[in-house]
Amino acid sequence: MDSRPEITPWLSLPAEVGPLITPHLPELARRVIETLPLDVPEYARPFEGSFGAGVHRGVEVAMERFAELPGTDRPALSPASRQVYEGLGRGEVREGRSLNALMAAYRSGARTTFRMLSTIAADAGLPTAVIVSLGESILAYLEELSAASAEGYAAEQSERAGERDRVRAVVAEMVVRGHGDEESVRAAAGAAGWALPDRLVAVTVPLGRAEGLRGRLGPAAVVVRRESDAVALVPAPVTAAARRDLEVALAERGAAVGPVRGWREAPDSLRLAGLAQASVRAAGDEGPLWVEEHLTDLVLAAGVVGELAERRLAPLEAVAPARRARLAETLLAWLRHRGERGPIAAELNVHRQTVGYRVNQLREIFGDALEDPDARFELELVLRAVARTGMHGRR
Repeated sequence: MDSRPEITPWLSLPAEVGPLITPHLPELARRVIETLPLDVPEYARPFEGSFGAGVHRGVEVAMERFAELPGTDRPALSPASRQVYEGLGRGEVREGRSLNALMAAYRSGARTTFRMLSTIAADAGLPTAVIVSLGESILAYLEELSAASAEGYAAEQSERAGERDRVRAVVAEMVVRGHGDEESVRAAAGAAGWALPDRLVAVTVPLGRAEGLRGRLGPAAVVVRRESDAVALVPAPVTAAARRDLEVALAERGAAVGPVRGWREAPDSLRLAGLAQASVRAAGDEGPLWVEEHLTDLVLAAGVVGELAERRLAPLEAVAPARRARLAETLLAWLRHRGERGPIAAELNVHRQTVGYRVNQLREIFGDALEDPDARFELELVLRAVARTGMHGRR
């Protein structure tokens, strides 16, 4: 309901103006409706069906109500007539038009009304001051009609946006959970006005950082809020510009962006984003974390690597901690450089003879495992994990 103070210039009109214009209302309504298509291109169509009924009803109610106002301080619109004009505003949203056409129609109707009623008033011998007040009254009345329709238009838009967001959240939930067959998902996406992308990324954002996320990502994305985070499904950024746009939208939100997947594999993209969020993100880093750039980190951070490290590095348990660290460092360099002493010595900043001495110790400790390709692969994997994360198994 509009709370603006209403100006009532019709209070200054003589009370007899109402009875004077009432017999002419049917003719006035006919002229207004005839003029509308000439003044407003969007109304240059047959006044049929719900559209025609709405136009006729709007014009009739406007004329009847206005004839009741001269000499009174009544508000421009009664509760019932306000509903009519709020409904016309809502109808413009449903018809897919902006509010401009309806506002233009009101202005056209006001001009036609003033031309005819001023003639009637002059023919009845009313003074010029009354005709001026009549014009002011019509303009003030027009403002109230316009305000009521604008309220209806905004309310309809808000309700539709809220409903669309609810449906989009349902679609997002279906996709991230892998629920529903393709026909159901596509039907729900269509109802939500979402173009289901063939390739997408799942993005997880901490719930406390998700305010305004839907608006920042735009209509191409869908967002669903969960207990501790918000999940967005975004078309795969296939160009550098698209990636930059997504970077900007996710700036300082602590987001993790899963790898590109087909929409049916969205749960996989989200799972990896969640794992990266929990195990790879550096403290204090609030920028978007792109999982595809941290796959090795993600693999090394997996709990199963800890199990493997405990088994493969067990032979080092018998060595003193300080010596154990030097030998582990040497073993990783030896594996990385395929036993070439020069590169190993350069990496460790030690003499080649020192490398040889340490490698001999490693052969005594690990035995035949250093000759087994599978064992060497697993040793390099777990030693890289130790170097990256400081993990030493569960000892």
